[in-house]
Amino acid sequence: MSSYEFPFNERIRTLLRLEDLFGKILLNVSAGHQHNHHSALISLLQMLDIIDRADLKMDLVQELDRQRLAMQNLRGNPVISEAVLDNILKEIGASSTTLRSDNAKLGQHLRENEWLMSIKQRTGILGGVCQFDLPSYHHWLNLSKPQRLKDFDSWLARLTPMHDAIKTILHILRGSGMATKHHVDNGFFQQMLGGAKPAQLLRIEMEDDCPCFPEVSANKYAINVRFFALDFVQKPKQCDHEINFTMTLCNL
Repeated sequence: MSSYEFPFNERIRTLLRLEDLFGKILLNVSAGHQHNHHSALISLLQMLDIIDRADLKMDLVQELDRQRLAMQNLRGNPVISEAVLDNILKEIGASSTTLRSDNAKLGQHLRENEWLMSIKQRTGILGGVCQFDLPSYHHWLNLSKPQRLKDFDSWLARLTPMHDAIKTILHILRGSGMATKHHVDNGFFQQMLGGAKPAQLLRIEMEDDCPCFPEVSANKYAINVRFFALDFVQKPKQCDHEINFTMTLCNL
């Protein structure tokens, strides 16, 4: 199944972007080649830009506290597994405690690294991190793999609690909705919205062999989904055949 996620507010948008970047960083760090480590470092610096725009730590701690209270209120519910509930509460508690224990702003240790900041300044220039622009960076990329891995461990250590908190919050969010099956005949679907609590995330799942992809626009009254066929030359065109999909509205 192909899965698509569409956030409805800037807060969830930020969490999804950070989750995506952290995943790319970890994948490229573990791959180990110097080109992978270059990609990992660029993603790390992009992540730092996102963190700079928001008081993310306080937002994460408050959300974790809110979810811990909500989960504790589920104790004794016969349809809730106590073992699963205990595991989630343990994750929430560990993430919250670690975030609170570091008094510095998220990413501050990276901002104080003048060498990393010199690379960050050059990343805004197209091709600005060539070896003749940053010979020290070229030298670092040619160090041994264990040395580069050691550096990444140092840079990522104080960001890992943020990543753990984001994973926990998004895991709860993704599991909060109920999936419903739909089909459309002309590539367009609309659902009116109601209720006091607005949706924060829309998830759409489609079969892998479906030749279309969804695009979503939404406001507080309705969700509009258009399905397009990918054209590698021309602008994508709206599908005109039957499409089956599963949609989940999620809310913390």
